[in-house]
Formats: sequence, C-alpha cells, structure tokens
Amino acid sequence: MALIVQKYGGTSVADLERIENVARRIIKAKEDGHNVVVILSAMAGETDRLINMAQQAAASPDPREFDSLISTGEQVTVTLLAIVLNRMGYKAKSFLGFQVKVHTDDAFTKARIVDVDSAAMMEELEHGTIIIVAGFQGINDRGDITTLGRGGSDTSAVALAAALNADECDIYTDVDGVYTTDPRICHNARRLDKVTYDEMLEMARAGAKVLQPRSVELAKKYNVPLYVKSSFTDAGGTFVTMENIGMEKEVVSGVSYDKDQAKVTIVRVPDSTGIAAQLFSPLAEHGILVDMIIQNISTDGYTDLTFTVSRKDIREAAKIVEETGKKLGAEKVRVDEDVAKVSIIGVGMVSHSGVAAKMFATLAQEGINIMMISTSEIKVSCVIRAKYTELAVSVLHEAFCVPPKS
Repeated sequence: MALIVQKYGGTSVADLERIENVARRIIKAKEDGHNVVVILSAMAGETDRLINMAQQAAASPDPREFDSLISTGEQVTVTLLAIVLNRMGYKAKSFLGFQVKVHTDDAFTKARIVDVDSAAMMEELEHGTIIIVAGFQGINDRGDITTLGRGGSDTSAVALAAALNADECDIYTDVDGVYTTDPRICHNARRLDKVTYDEMLEMARAGAKVLQPRSVELAKKYNVPLYVKSSFTDAGGTFVTMENIGMEKEVVSGVSYDKDQAKVTIVRVPDSTGIAAQLFSPLAEHGILVDMIIQNISTDGYTDLTFTVSRKDIREAAKIVEETGKKLGAEKVRVDEDVAKVSIIGVGMVSHSGVAAKMFATLAQEGINIMMISTSEIKVSCVIRAKYTELAVSVLHEAFCVPPKS
C-alpha cells in the first residue's frame, strides 16, 4: 500500500461534472489499495473573481481580510468533492488549511510554509479515510488565515507529501505533462518523459506555468517524487526527478518565456560602497522579488543599475526605488513594462560550450535586440521587447529542441 498525494488545479474542478471525474480517479487509486490525500484549488476563475470583489470594495484591501476572502474558493471545492465521494460510498473528509495545521509566516498573500502538523491526517488515514485538503492556504501563529500566492496549491501538495512521507505526489492539470515549450506557440513541441528538479525549477522561474517554483524547490529539498499529469486523459505525464546520466543527452530541454516582466533603471546613481544594498533592501522588505540585475561600469563616479520585477509589482517597486534614489542622489528612474523574458534550459548545457552564443546568434538573425542577459549553469535568459516573444520562442525552439531533418 502506497501513500499518494494528488493535487488538482482549478480547471480540473471547474464544475460538478469535473469534480465527479476527479472523484473517479481518486476511487481508482483507493481501489488499487493506496491511501490517498487530495489537495484542491478553487474552481477555475473563482480566485480572480474574489480578488476583483476585494479590489472593488477597497483600492488597497487590508491584507488580513484579503487573505480571509480569497481563501474561501478552496472551501467550496473540497467540501463538494467530499460530498461526492461519500455519496459514491467512499469515506472522505474535507479539511481547510488551518484544520490540518499548515503553519506559515505572517506574509499575507505570499506566506511561506513553516511546518505541517500531520497528526490529524495520519489518524484519519489509519481509518481508511480519503483526506481532502484545501490548497493555497495556511495559518500563522496568531490564528490568521494566510495564502501562499498564485499557484500555491502546488506548494501545499508538495509540503503535505513531504510531511506525510508520501510515496509520490501527482500534480493533475489541464496539460498532459511538461513540454519543450508552449504547444500553443510551437506545434512541434514535445512532451518530456522526465525532467530534473533543477530544470523544472528553472523552467518555472522562467515563465512555464505547469508548476509553481516554490513547489519544485520543496520537492527537491525533501526528494518528493513529482508526476505532472492531465486530469482529462490517462496518457502522457512527466516525471520530475533527480538528475541521471541518460538525461544529459539533451543539451537544451526546453524554451520558456515570461511576459509578466517589467524593467526598472536607476540612472546615474553615485557609485559607492553599499549602494546596491541600499537600493534593494527596501524592495526585499516589501516582499518584492527581483529577477535579473545589470550594473554598468562606472566611468565618472556614477553608474546605471537595471533590474526586472513582476509586472504586478512594478508600481510599488518604482515608488520605492524613486524614494530611495532621491536619497542616494540618483538622476532619475525609468520604468519599462514593454518587455518579456525568453530562456533556454537544460542540464546538458553544463558540459557543452557555445550554447549562449548560438542563442544570441539565433535571436540576432531575426532582428531581435537583447536588452539584458542572465545565465546559470543550466539556463540562459534574455530580456527582449514583448512583441517579439512568440517569434523568439519559435526560433529558439527550432534551433535547440527540434532534431535536424535527415
């Protein structure tokens, strides 16, 4: 008997018919002799609806009340699934985040999980109960409901799988696995049978929407086996695992893109010790994640510093940087939201030279100017004009992921 954690996204539980489809999948696993813990998202579009209501009620809703509101979507899906399973003759029980004690920090809207108390779940599993847990949410030390950020149900699933020492964690979504790139852009995109934790993490950070980056970080840290599957078909699937020799044959495993990007430039800030720390510390204090950073070489005692953030954070980030820049004597701050990031990712890049040069040449051949570059051992990312995103993805996928015709 294995302990299996299954997570279903919003499209998988979008209505009662799909919830019943999910119930049948759970029953199959149960009849195969496994214990099952299920994590659910809210119905597709429900969280956005709740966010819009909160923003109509107030331009800047109180963070505590905001989290309390937007966490309610998952309560609907977990209770409906429990009702359906019980009707079908299978003992099921729904839990909200605070009921299974998913302890988080105090960062409302983007809380991080501190620990999970698995005692209540283990007791129910011993009685053969199918456990259904609301994803995306937890509770802080003061008893306030917190949410984990968009895509947080993936993180909930991996955290529970780690706490329960589950044998596997199946992430069900509306696609049948991880592809070399977005099939909507490239018709010849291929599904990957396997991908490493590191590759999946880089893909997620670079814009791939299949898994939330924090969930992959947790899976790697606790060695949780992840399977990305479709809730609408039994075919396909991608196994996210540790690196192995066979996977090194692929120099580049995939091409990702991210349009949720904005660029900030601090122009002519005095070049002195500690300037970077003074600029980026306030952003960190406000929970704003900075992605790519470039600093120009100082020639006259002044330097320009450019970085990227999520587009949804750009207003707050620009305000913080303008205030900090004035204190530091910067000339001005420029904001550019007309940008996107394209990336190539692959563990094989570690042992192959010329990959970055080939990427730059491929983009140059299409007249696509590169504004920023960031690299790691297994990733090269470029910031370009947003209008060239699809073209860049297409030509890079052709250059790196499509086998040459014989």
